[in-house]
Amino acid sequence: MEMTHPLIQAADELRKALKGLSFSSPVTHTYQPLEYAWQTHCDYLQRYGTGKKRVLFLGMNPGPFGMAQTGVPFGEIPAVRDWMKISGPVGTPDQPHPKRHIEGFACAKSEVSGRRLWGLFAQRFPHADDFFRDHFVANYCPLVWMSASGANITPDKLPVAEIRPVEAACLAHLRQVIDIFKPEYLVGVGAYAEQRLREAVPNFSGIISKILHPSPASPAANRDWSGTAEKQLIDAGIWHS
Repeated sequence: MEMTHPLIQAADELRKALKGLSFSSPVTHTYQPLEYAWQTHCDYLQRYGTGKKRVLFLGMNPGPFGMAQTGVPFGEIPAVRDWMKISGPVGTPDQPHPKRHIEGFACAKSEVSGRRLWGLFAQRFPHADDFFRDHFVANYCPLVWMSASGANITPDKLPVAEIRPVEAACLAHLRQVIDIFKPEYLVGVGAYAEQRLREAVPNFSGIISKILHPSPASPAANRDWSGTAEKQLIDAGIWHS
């Protein structure tokens, strides 16, 4: 990996800033893919994070069968392996959850949000290089929080005192990413990510918008998510019909 790559340097600063933080109940386990899936994350940054980008998409934090397994945001395995052509060994967290095993690219479960998001992009851009020429996808926070049952805990559900240092590190990193890419459009994948974008760069000279989050937990996302998201991107002037 090339540590002089600005995105890799920024990601390394972020993982160091988040190292050693602890979280109280109901959180029992915290995964940090930037540690155990660092190589594949760097492969993603180095291969697709070069040059300016017209559009930056931002997600919230890793899903259990996506970035938690691959190190790539919304990292649905077939999309990462077959469309992006990224694969490789992935380690394991320091304290693995008995119900949330990290199997890397051998994981057979699907990350539905990632399947929908990358599926839309791949449908419009059959070759990943064509998509990443003007677009990039990042996550706001790289940490995965889980309860004893294995349920995912999103950052907005954590106590204010515990999320404060996470927010500080993640906002600083987001500002770095925006400064590196100098995008015209910032797109939150869901309302939470859009809010973080507005908080990070309140005086942004371009356009900040959002698309519907593709999570199957959202009833609206289960009714033609790709059609809805595509229309939102066209209405925002990001894509053309």
